[in-house]
Amino acid sequence: MTKLSVNINKIATLRNSRGGNVPNVLKVAEDVQKFGAHGVTIHPRPDERHIRYQDARDLKNVVYTEYNIEGNPIQSFMDLVLEVKPTQVTLVPDAEDAITSNAGWDTLKHKDFLKEVISEFQSNGIRTSIFVDPVLEMIDGAVATGTDRIELYTEGFAKSYEEGNLKGIDPYVKAAERAVELNLGINAGHDLSLENIKFFKENIPGLLEVSIGHALIAESLYLGIENVVNMYLNKLK
Repeated sequence: MTKLSVNINKIATLRNSRGGNVPNVLKVAEDVQKFGAHGVTIHPRPDERHIRYQDARDLKNVVYTEYNIEGNPIQSFMDLVLEVKPTQVTLVPDAEDAITSNAGWDTLKHKDFLKEVISEFQSNGIRTSIFVDPVLEMIDGAVATGTDRIELYTEGFAKSYEEGNLKGIDPYVKAAERAVELNLGINAGHDLSLENIKFFKENIPGLLEVSIGHALIAESLYLGIENVVNMYLNKLK
């Protein structure tokens, strides 16, 4: 089945809004794994407005499944990842003031930069993935960077699906087919939800892993996090 990695950024956002340690980020990471999630994702940003760099260090002793750290490979982020050595690092071209991720890499323009960064992480035993839009040229460019995987940026699909336009998945299918041809692993994330995840999974060949945070945590407010994690797992079978 496609693996589910739970992004716990929103748990840290809630904690930080009040101060103290409620809800406890480490306890939630332990719980989502106990409930069946295959991994934990965090996306620390330079201003530490949700996940803090120290959280990334502390989670190393808690995450016994797959540990995925996302972020823009500025020097402080690279130093953190090389210190923590997670299972996977996902490179995202975020501006420092971005509310959330909003675009994939231009893998042609940034090939040399990505190649250098990816090589350093891989030489330290860390699997790499890069955030990309569903554009065939960007998939082709990803191969030249040496990355192990790509993560398809799925906001466009999610918006189309919400509007009832099922054709919105077509670029993602073509991108995934190209990635499979090129022996690139395929991850996906951004605005995937209980409403659209089954359709997405059923149509994307070679989908290894999805990273879901905002929707999963929001849905859990109504349905409970253990229930929601297992609802996702059932849809990803």
